Amino acid sequence: MKKRLLAVKDIVQITGVTARSLHYYDRIHLFKPTHITEKGYRLYDRSSLEKLQTILILKEMDFSLKEIADILKLTREEQKQILKKQRQALLLRKQRLENIMTALDEYVSGNDFSNLHIFNLTSALPLKEQYANEARFIYGETEAYKVYNETMDNLSVDEKEKRFSDFEEIFKQIASCTDQVPSSDEVQRLIEEWKKNLRQFMTCDAELLACIANTYKFDARFKNYFNQYSNEDLADFLYNAIMYNINR
Repeated sequence: MKKRLLAVKDIVQITGVTARSLHYYDRIHLFKPTHITEKGYRLYDRSSLEKLQTILILKEMDFSLKEIADILKLTREEQKQILKKQRQALLLRKQRLENIMTALDEYVSGNDFSNLHIFNLTSALPLKEQYANEARFIYGETEAYKVYNETMDNLSVDEKEKRFSDFEEIFKQIASCTDQVPSSDEVQRLIEEWKKNLRQFMTCDAELLACIANTYKFDARFKNYFNQYSNEDLADFLYNAIMYNINR
């Protein structure tokens, strides 16, 4: 029996690939018809169908059309080596996507951006380390920063977490007082608690406290961090409460 050639509509019906895609593959010389009739119809033999199926598999494996064209020119053994490398690349991408999904879930659950481990599989440093480097860059020459650095170096990981959780608890308490004025006794008591915690790390004079207050108010990262604790603008409320405490 004479081998039957397949028309574009047959290929479409068998594979699900659109006619537009077949025309495009022809145009870029990736998958050309076996024969073109006098009327310009594209026809394909059975071996062409096998080639198209290989192209579709490689495309699903996340190879670009240019990469697929190059792979089809290789021997079977050379193709296997390329596929092994692609598997490693896809595994890394899978791990990265799982890491991103975990970070998204944590953020939706209420975790602050700075606590997310979203940079674990990238060259970027974790946010807390970036903040530490930024502080070193800005305040590294000040006496207060040197004291802070020495104190932090002497703390264990658990002690550091305890100190930071103490700060978080104070911020939550202040957030519950935003219906009061920043100068109220309760808010100022909490600001004193905040200062007491700060003094465990560094010497806090009025200039440094004002600098911290400004950072809370005008740095978008801090505003986002504080505002997770309140529907009000907690960053602005903290700024006003700290400045009142300094100037009273």
